[in-house]
Amino acid sequence: MDPMRKGGSTRAAVAAACGALLVTSLAACGGSDHKSAAAHDRTDDARPRGSTVLKRIPGIGDRLWRQVPAGSRQVVAVYGAGRNSPDSTVVFFTKHGSVWKQERSWPAHNGRRGWTPDHHEGDRRSPVGVFTLSDAGGVLAAPGTRLPYTRSVAFQTPSYWAKAYRHDFDYVIAIDYNRIKGTSPSDQTRPEGQSKGGNIWLHMDHGSGTSACVSQSKSAMRYLLRTLDPAQHPVVVMGDRAELKA
Repeated sequence: MDPMRKGGSTRAAVAAACGALLVTSLAACGGSDHKSAAAHDRTDDARPRGSTVLKRIPGIGDRLWRQVPAGSRQVVAVYGAGRNSPDSTVVFFTKHGSVWKQERSWPAHNGRRGWTPDHHEGDRRSPVGVFTLSDAGGVLAAPGTRLPYTRSVAFQTPSYWAKAYRHDFDYVIAIDYNRIKGTSPSDQTRPEGQSKGGNIWLHMDHGSGTSACVSQSKSAMRYLLRTLDPAQHPVVVMGDRAELKA
């Protein structure tokens, strides 16, 4: 993580975010100089020009497509720009009968070192894979969501963080990687062990790469929180484009 305040103690004082929870507060999601996703974001009510109807979600190869549950009718696809890139695009799809429809698309960020199919604590890469989306939370009140939502000061970032990072966890959607479904996103239980990392989330963007999460603008987060429906069995399919196609 880049220093977010003066002094060489920052690296030691701040644990990696989206992968660690401090005793009293959550840690941040890294930093770099990449352009903010928020600058190009659509509003909550904006619709793409012309809806794309598809037999299958594009750019997803057989290996990962077979992992999408048959009952899933909502997919958040995260297309990473490259294996070592922190830049990505989030596209939201819904299924209607036997066809998929692209609903929204937003610029986003992923792990500052890119992607990995074998994520470990502290590698600053986002895990490649298909994961369910079961729980949400944040500092702010739920904007009207069907997902179980935990509002808590536990998501509040430390006061010494740079201003750009302070709203990262205003809204959070837990990615079900090495966690127990049905618990708050801040829950620290890691069924596969601490070394496999955890606290991998969709959360608000601060304009640069993260420690492992996927970040996007406030309006994008509000849209997903209002739209994701447990009855539709939502999942996220995420990775760099080459891994997604494999």
